[in-house]
Amino acid sequence: MSGSAFRYCQCGKRLAHDRAGARCAACEQGAIGLRAVPQKVPADFWDTDQFRDAFDAQHMGQVARAYRKHPLNAARYGRAGIPQEVLAAWFGLTQAQVSRIENGAPIRNLDTLVHWARMLDIPERLLWFRLPGQRPGIQARERALIDLPTLQPTVPAGSFRLIPIGRGVTDEGDADAAAMRAFRSADLRVGGGHLYASVVSYLQADVAPRLFGGADRSASVSVFTAAAALTEMAGWMAHDAGRDEVAKQHFGRSLALVQVGGDRQLGAHVLGSMSHLASHFDQPDEAIALARQGKSVLQGGSPNPDVEARLLAMEARGFAARRDRLHCAELLIEAERVLDSTLGESPSSWVSRFDEGSLASEAARCMRRLGDWAEAGRQAERVIALRPAGGTRSRAFGQLGLAVVLAVKGRFDEACAIAQDVLDATQALGSYLVIQQLLDVQRLLEPHSGSAVVGQFLARMDEAVRDRLWLYQWLKKDG
Repeated sequence: MSGSAFRYCQCGKRLAHDRAGARCAACEQGAIGLRAVPQKVPADFWDTDQFRDAFDAQHMGQVARAYRKHPLNAARYGRAGIPQEVLAAWFGLTQAQVSRIENGAPIRNLDTLVHWARMLDIPERLLWFRLPGQRPGIQARERALIDLPTLQPTVPAGSFRLIPIGRGVTDEGDADAAAMRAFRSADLRVGGGHLYASVVSYLQADVAPRLFGGADRSASVSVFTAAAALTEMAGWMAHDAGRDEVAKQHFGRSLALVQVGGDRQLGAHVLGSMSHLASHFDQPDEAIALARQGKSVLQGGSPNPDVEARLLAMEARGFAARRDRLHCAELLIEAERVLDSTLGESPSSWVSRFDEGSLASEAARCMRRLGDWAEAGRQAERVIALRPAGGTRSRAFGQLGLAVVLAVKGRFDEACAIAQDVLDATQALGSYLVIQQLLDVQRLLEPHSGSAVVGQFLARMDEAVRDRLWLYQWLKKDG
């Protein structure tokens, strides 16, 4: 072959004849990483008139635009600089949201400002607000991947401790997987409110320092997958603790990390979590779109019936919110069929199981939204039957769903009895979601407080819920 026929990567390495792109495999991997997280910049990066004007205006959107279009980023990403879509992926937002932030009114919410400042690693001397203390020993670009506002513990320090796992752990990947299993097991019993800070601490202290600089590229990719899975778990724990905006940030960060790690099943699973949160925000169109995106991602790799069934259930919830009974039912039936199929040869170890009890819980949500109280009751009873006492929170969700159905049907004494069982079983559970569902039952029962049984129960419930809400007094509405 003549010299003119050879093609070369930007690094100078000759490209293989069948290489479709313009980069070698190593540079392509680096380009993916470049898009996944902000890169470290030199000290004089911020010394431009555009930055000075943006900081003087105290407008984080203008700072972000100056960051995107900086000459250094133009050299890294192309003449136009960093696309808005890439910036959006870093923050777990859409391109349209980034555009509104850049062109709209200045952001005033301090948590959001702090999050953006940390993500872009803006020097504190340039900011018009004060950053909270930062954890020492972690480089800025590593911290930016996973550092989010840390929730305060809801119980006195020392009441829960994750026991280190050493037996059978042969390498860092095994250690991460063992830690995730331990967190997952504890979460079933004590809830995300108690565990969130521990998960974030593990991410910051144990995972973040390994994300960059490793000589073994395969090991580096695997730690991105572990970081993605643990960050998604942190999102669920933040959601369980009532911090939905923080959860959304975690899910978005997890999706960016999983694009580097390359675990398609985990990526589809994360999109399912984002769909769940969209339904929680009463955004059915977005919930449906995210679930469908997850199904599309899943089709590109090994099958995983659990993940596929979960995505079908998430899509069904979107249609239930639209009051589309037909499509909702079709999707739930398809989810049941998929769940009965054979598990793929290589299910991702980072994805939690979605079983019959999980599907029954989602079906109960759908039926309540559609006003089909009889079927909602049947599905709630199925959840209770399938969830052992050890799964405190998931069993409580089934019980409270049934209590709602009984209250709607006028069977108030039975609703009180079930809700009392939940109060007794969840005294040590740190779950704001359970508190919210208890309050839903309370609202349905309050008009009937003239009944002796209901009145006595509401008095006990009011005291118990008030005590639990006191533990969450640090929670505030996210702007």
